[in-house]
Amino acid sequence: VAMCANDVAGSGAKPLFFLDYLAVGKNEPERVAEIVSGIAEGCVQAGCALIGGETAEMPGFYPVDEYDLAGFCVGIADKKSIVDCSAVREGDALIGVESSGVHSNGFSLIRKLFNISEERLKLYFNECSQTLGEELLTPTKIYVKSLSVLMSTIKVHGISHITGGGLYENIPRMLPDGLFAQVEKNKIPQKPIFHLIQDQGISEREMYNTFNMGLGLCIAVASDKADEAVRILRECGENAMVVGVVGKGEKGVTIC
Repeated sequence: VAMCANDVAGSGAKPLFFLDYLAVGKNEPERVAEIVSGIAEGCVQAGCALIGGETAEMPGFYPVDEYDLAGFCVGIADKKSIVDCSAVREGDALIGVESSGVHSNGFSLIRKLFNISEERLKLYFNECSQTLGEELLTPTKIYVKSLSVLMSTIKVHGISHITGGGLYENIPRMLPDGLFAQVEKNKIPQKPIFHLIQDQGISEREMYNTFNMGLGLCIAVASDKADEAVRILRECGENAMVVGVVGKGEKGVTIC
């Protein structure tokens, strides 16, 4: 729900409804109920309706203890409210909004690095103040309501939802040609889980090209609106801060 709803909200739209698809090896009502309960809670946080879905029992294709879950969200926006890269300008401030953890990306690398097993997931890591499994299962933050308040108050030039590909691949999507983003990494909230992952032998470049590194959103606003944007987001319960600036040059991201 979070991944879909945040993407919709990041385009300036309001999520309207969500549908899910669940494929299982064996339909176990208690497990299905728990999964759907989580989806419903996500929809409440996103302010959209869960209007239906499909559960497919596929024995022989999926093992009994495995399932495949997918979903999609539909939103609506006035044409004039759509947020695209056209409004981003040189000198715009970049506002970072803290993530809750790894969110929903980078798990292929995580499984490989930690050789994930039931025993490993139960290991307690002092750096995270919880087990590895608990840390990795921290729900992805849903930013829909905070973005709605922000966009109803000030002009937002661009929004980047930091998902697969990290900062290096996601931030350029909100930039017009001829502009680049300069991000100061010391202003990004430090998450222990990312230090733990990097300590397994991953380069800093790959970390910023795979994970959100502590930022769930990067928002471009006029420089004279930066303080107001940070204040509004903090009043909505987000940890927001200025993390960089938009400059003139080859399209891309510089992390310094």
